[in-house]
Amino acid sequence: MLRRSILAAVASLLLIPAPLVAAGQTMSGTPLHAAAERNDAAAVRKLLAEGAEIDARDGNGATALLVATHGNRIEAARALIAAGADVNAKDRIDDSPYLYAGARGHLEILKMTLAHGADLGSTNRFGGTALIPAAERGHVETVRTLIAAGVELDHVNNLGWTALLEAIILGDGGTRHQRIVDLLLTAGADADLADGEGVTPLQHARARGFDAIAARLVTAGAR
Repeated sequence: MLRRSILAAVASLLLIPAPLVAAGQTMSGTPLHAAAERNDAAAVRKLLAEGAEIDARDGNGATALLVATHGNRIEAARALIAAGADVNAKDRIDDSPYLYAGARGHLEILKMTLAHGADLGSTNRFGGTALIPAAERGHVETVRTLIAAGVELDHVNNLGWTALLEAIILGDGGTRHQRIVDLLLTAGADADLADGEGVTPLQHARARGFDAIAARLVTAGAR
């Protein structure tokens, strides 16, 4: 039990992005990166018309679209995606516009990436799909959107956790996570798929005192 608690604590810390990335800052970025960070869609279109490389990388390996996604700069992201920016281009820590928008609940940008070729099977640096961190962080509408898009429900990340497990292990058991558990179970997520140590979602929920989630799992047939 102690080992699982330590693992959960470490995982929670690992899911915090590096400060530069979280702040949407750039290292040696192009004028296009700067325009994206300012959410200046007009400048984005002007720079592209003048021949700016749409998927050029900054010092973090981020494209201008990823920079826009970091800051939830919707208009800049729209201009870049409309012009053909790669929604799956990853930076040095394996974030892409699609994956980051999903993880952070940037719903409008996420929907744009889904409409323009998002790779639903792509994974982040923890081996997880966009659905897993979205479930953990309580982004209800993001989870609903990703399920509707067809992201694999029972994908297991490098920690041995599915979206359902992560919603329980790293969630707070509150209303948002209860709704996410409902969405996952209704969509057909495996209620009994255990973690790498053989602990099931129901066992995790009961151990944490998440009675409402445990009841939902039991109703879904969990053992």
